[in-house]
Amino acid sequence: MENIVLTVHLLLALSLILSVLLQRSEGGGLGIGGGGGAGSSRPPTSPVAKLTWILAIGFLCTSLALTWIAASNSSGRSVIDGVTLEQDDSGDALLPPALGDNLLPPSPTDAPTPPPAAE
Repeated sequence: MENIVLTVHLLLALSLILSVLLQRSEGGGLGIGGGGGAGSSRPPTSPVAKLTWILAIGFLCTSLALTWIAASNSSGRSVIDGVTLEQDDSGDALLPPALGDNLLPPSPTDAPTPPPAAE
């Protein structure tokens, strides 16, 4: 079921992109500079704009469906629940070495030795 909804979701996304790119620009850039009044009324909605609304609603519905499916498949488990610590031959967990009280950055004298100069 999840694969079908995901496939429909991807097809809706591509169709939505295509329908937005096919629309005729009405200018005005987010309504900036519009004077208002009788001369600024919007033209009637075109068929492409109606199709864009339908695709957007379908995209939203499949997004919600995918979220619901993913939440129901998770069954209350966390990713951290599946993490296990590897153990060496002695049975101790392989952890990084303890830092102790030395939490300062290394001093310049602790720098690695540079390689010898090429002859």
